[in-house]
Amino acid sequence: MEPLTHIGKFLVITGIIIIVLGIVLMLAGKVPFIGRLPGDIVIERKNFTFYFPLATSILLSVILTLLLWIIGRMR
Repeated sequence: MEPLTHIGKFLVITGIIIIVLGIVLMLAGKVPFIGRLPGDIVIERKNFTFYFPLATSILLSVILTLLLWIIGRMR
């Protein structure tokens, strides 16, 4: 294969990944529990709000790990 073919495939795959991530981010606000789990840290002060979604990050990490593990097992 020519080098341009590899670059073309890379760009198409990268574009698909960006589209999927965009759709996920758009739909993330519609899922009621994402970002408001009991382990998420929220510190609110007078003129300052700090938000660290610890539990949400761990949950998403576990889900993505399992999903990628399943995909890897299929190959």
